[in-house]
Amino acid sequence: MHVMDTLHTCIRGGRVIDPASGLDSTADVLVHGAKVQAIGDNLQCPDDARVIDASGCIVTPGLVDIHVHLRDPDTSGHHEETIASGTAAAAAGGFTTLCCMPNTTPAIDTPQVVAKIIADATAAGHAAVSPVACGTMGRKGTELAPIDALLAAGAVGISDDGDGIADDAMMAAVLERVAANDSIFMQHCQDPAMTVGAAMNAGDLARAMGVGEWPAAAEAAMLARDVEVNRSIGARYHAQHVTCREAIDVIRAARAEGQPVTGEAAPHHLLLTEEECRGGNTMAKVNPPLRTAADVQALREAVADGTITVLATDHAPHPGQSKARDFQSASFGMTGIEFCLPLYREALVDSGAISWSRLIAMMTIEGARLTGLDTAGVGRLQATGRADLTVIDPDATWQVDPATFRSKGLNTPFTGRALRGRAIATIAGGRLTWSMLGDRAGAGIEPVA
Repeated sequence: MHVMDTLHTCIRGGRVIDPASGLDSTADVLVHGAKVQAIGDNLQCPDDARVIDASGCIVTPGLVDIHVHLRDPDTSGHHEETIASGTAAAAAGGFTTLCCMPNTTPAIDTPQVVAKIIADATAAGHAAVSPVACGTMGRKGTELAPIDALLAAGAVGISDDGDGIADDAMMAAVLERVAANDSIFMQHCQDPAMTVGAAMNAGDLARAMGVGEWPAAAEAAMLARDVEVNRSIGARYHAQHVTCREAIDVIRAARAEGQPVTGEAAPHHLLLTEEECRGGNTMAKVNPPLRTAADVQALREAVADGTITVLATDHAPHPGQSKARDFQSASFGMTGIEFCLPLYREALVDSGAISWSRLIAMMTIEGARLTGLDTAGVGRLQATGRADLTVIDPDATWQVDPATFRSKGLNTPFTGRALRGRAIATIAGGRLTWSMLGDRAGAGIEPVA
């Protein structure tokens, strides 16, 4: 639908939270073009300004997701997602900045692919995309990728996500180049020798279902190996989608030693257990797998005590036919970027683990700092800063309905789940990229389709 085109947007009376500066107070925010012009009380708005009534809402820096799968480029013909559809979905979830993973076809292992992804996202106009490029060519673990050139082309991190780098010497070589560039390595912690044929968490349920077992030790073992390899190198190291107590213990110990190790949690691992897989529910098949209730609790505790510092969705779209199979052969992965905010709220704020302010920090400045994007103003909401903002109605109630997704991926086990809290407006570079403000009385702005 058409949205009034204006250089000015005035967001009135919201609870403005900027964890980077410690701001948390009721205020107005005035946007002019691609910059925040002012933050304060009773700001004077130009006559031509788009006015957003944010009373009862939270106004934050644009949300940042450092772990998404946009499936683009794709020469395989699967067309599971595109940069345009994935970034549109991100805007609906309140995100203005994404870091996309390199398990594409072809893989993100050349500077040309890095540059094309950035350009395609800019052309789509929904959200900025910063690629995370390969550590090894084709993510095969045998030949070092041109890490220096990939980072120079605009990649903000290095990973072979979808696979861990199993060879010790290759892992060391990758970490050395990452350290030399003061970048970040993001590891998919999975020992391949321990997960041959694995489909879900190891235990009684997997055995009853007759599917391959995925032990928690496979995650912790690679993580522990990496910490040891990196001890003499000192690269910044990030464990992706942490799922289990054993891996948390490794991260906690490494951080206590002062090693530059961080970890992230995904919404499904903070809420769901392996029980979701019972009956062969392929929508709950994800890599790494859903674990036990004890692991969910351990993960929440790790968020609460600061062991886990970043929240990231691992948004992984798949076509319906790849899930319409038996559990053992179905694809791994689930979508979630459009509705992760209320899931995080349920798991972490409603449970009392952390505050709204800390939740916003873990969805903005923490990921921006990790990837170095904070130096460009990402993850911050401040006068003269970039106009990336999200307006959140913390009390909006709704349900997960794949029929409404902007993503091409409809694969989620959360269908029908009742949610509380929603991004009702997303502004990226001063442009309104998502709006549900027409649903709020007096807002006077039509929804963005």
